[in-house]
Amino acid sequence: MDDVTTIAKGISDWGMMAITAAFFLVLSAGLMIACFKWFKSIINGIINSTDKTMNDLLNETRVQNEMLADISEGLRPETQLRIKNTSSTYFDLSVEKVCRLIKKIREENHIVDRKATVDKIHNLVRNLHEDRNSRFDCYSYRGKKLSDYTNPDWVEWVSKVIENEIYNENGANNGRAYTNVQAVYENIKLDFYHRINN
Repeated sequence: MDDVTTIAKGISDWGMMAITAAFFLVLSAGLMIACFKWFKSIINGIINSTDKTMNDLLNETRVQNEMLADISEGLRPETQLRIKNTSSTYFDLSVEKVCRLIKKIREENHIVDRKATVDKIHNLVRNLHEDRNSRFDCYSYRGKKLSDYTNPDWVEWVSKVIENEIYNENGANNGRAYTNVQAVYENIKLDFYHRINN
C-alpha cells in the first residue's frame, strides 16, 4: 500500500512540476517574442527618423548649392561684363531704332491728332521693349531670365522723349533728338545695371 502511495505521490509531484515548467516555458517564449517586437519597433523608428533627417538634409543642401551657384555667378566679373556688353548692344540698337521712329512718325503720321500719335508712339516703343525682352530671355543671371531685370516703366520714359521731340516748339532737329534719345537710354542702362546688382 505504501508503494502505491509513493508512486501516486511521485506522479502527482512530477505532473505538477511538468505543468509548472510548461507554464514558465510559455511565459518565457511570450516575453521573448514581445521583447523582439519591441526591439524591432525601436530599430524601425530609428531607421525612419534617420531617413527623414537625411532627406531633409539633402534638400537643404540642394537649396544651399543653388544659392551658392547664384551668388558665385554674380560675383564673377566676366559674367557681369558679358551681360553689360550684350545689353549695351541691344540698348544702342534701340537708340537707332527710336531715332528712325521719330523721323518716320514726323514724315508719315498726321501729328495734328496728338492722342492718336501718342498711342502709336506708345505701341511702337512697347513693341521694341518686348522684342528686346524676348532676346534677353535667352540669357540668365542668378537663376532668373535677364528680362526679369527690365523695367516696364522704360516704355513710358522713351515714349515721353519721342513725344517731346515730335511736338517740340523749335521744330524738327535730328541732332537734338539723337542726344535726348541717347540720354534716356543711358538712364535705362543705369537702371538695368542697378537692378542686376540689387
